[in-house]
Amino acid sequence: MHHVKSLPDYLLERYRDWKKTSFPEHQEWFRKLAEEGQNPRAMVIACCDSRVAINSVFGQRTGELFVHRNIANLVPPYTPDGNHHGTAAAVEFAVKHLKVEHILVMGHSRCGGVAGCIAMCEGTAPEFDLQESFIGRWLDVLRPGFAVVADISDPDDRQTALEKEGIHVSLKNLLSYPFVREAVDADTLSLHGLWADIADMDIEAFDGTIQQFLPA
Repeated sequence: MHHVKSLPDYLLERYRDWKKTSFPEHQEWFRKLAEEGQNPRAMVIACCDSRVAINSVFGQRTGELFVHRNIANLVPPYTPDGNHHGTAAAVEFAVKHLKVEHILVMGHSRCGGVAGCIAMCEGTAPEFDLQESFIGRWLDVLRPGFAVVADISDPDDRQTALEKEGIHVSLKNLLSYPFVREAVDADTLSLHGLWADIADMDIEAFDGTIQQFLPA
């Protein structure tokens, strides 16, 4: 493993600073988590995008949210085929073992994954059409959403619409998991859709009664 390098200096410096200045006041909390295990009330499925400030937005302490991040905050449909499914495994663990009370699917503005899906579906990103493209095959999950917004002429409006439609796709797919549907029907689990504007971090929440996103 000679190709694996040591930690970059800037990260090492930040770790040492955190360990010296911030960690001491929270040491007991970390020790409690280590000894007693985690017991988060909610799971957040968010985008890998480094601009999505989940920890800052919800202001929780370490151990209070079970966070899973992937490209474009997508949940694939239930596919028990024996292959590798990281997002499905995270959802299964959260619902069956951690018994979270809420799952939040959190999309955001200017999402590169959503832009990639639009380009792929419009034929301007042929590299994503290659079978070996991990990005392309992952974004196939969002193709049904693109069909809903394809007729929107303004590119910015189409992008935002697909970001929000992708949240719908993920929420719908979540309900295809039997253990999720069972928990929702038993009223021990609730599903939520959120969309964040990363420029000002205003958040919109999906209201299922009127089928619209409203300011949180």
